Amino acid sequence: MTDLRIVLVDDHEVVRTGIKSMIDAQPDMSVVGEAGSVEDGVKRVGFDEPDVVVLDVRLPDGSGVEACREIRSRFPDVKVLMLTSFADEEALMSAILAGASGYLLKRVKGSDLIEDIRRVGAGESLLDPEMTEKLFERLRAGPQSDPLLSLLSDQEREIVLRIADGKTNRQIAEEMFLAEKTVKNYVSNLLAKMGMSRRSEAAAYVARLDAAKDADPPEEWPEV
Repeated sequence: MTDLRIVLVDDHEVVRTGIKSMIDAQPDMSVVGEAGSVEDGVKRVGFDEPDVVVLDVRLPDGSGVEACREIRSRFPDVKVLMLTSFADEEALMSAILAGASGYLLKRVKGSDLIEDIRRVGAGESLLDPEMTEKLFERLRAGPQSDPLLSLLSDQEREIVLRIADGKTNRQIAEEMFLAEKTVKNYVSNLLAKMGMSRRSEAAAYVARLDAAKDADPPEEWPEV
């Protein structure tokens, strides 16, 4: 059986060293590359061709979520496991939309982390149980209390809901009695706040919230 190839991206060398020692002690996996920033992390994925990237959410030159989005866009066969010290539902939702296969807190036990890397490498999706419960509490409460939509102003929230309805900037401007250029600025601002680059991402996000409002939390996190 071919070893699972792993790249570690974390700006704390001691963290990388600790995880690397655990991984390299396993007979079926190995660390093939390391990086401490978004830029170097994406480059290493291209150079080292890993199966799994273990990626910190917060990096010195940007967001690990943005790195995840770029990695998944450029290397769709590579799985990404987000690892963080912070229980942040907003980052969790952004990671899901970016295509991450899992999101774990760094307090996870070493043996569990190793097993989770194997599961992600095998194509499974997973979340930290504590964060899963918090996430679905937010989702069941509806869009108004959602962690990303709560970052928006009332006007921005109204616009993103209209985007989800398939409205163009011109149509939104006419319906809300705003200049089309003003709507365009609002759209740019709300996408930046939500950590997204395209309006289609925002539309899909709202659609997922609507679908999840009355749903029970699944036993496993669905594929993105």
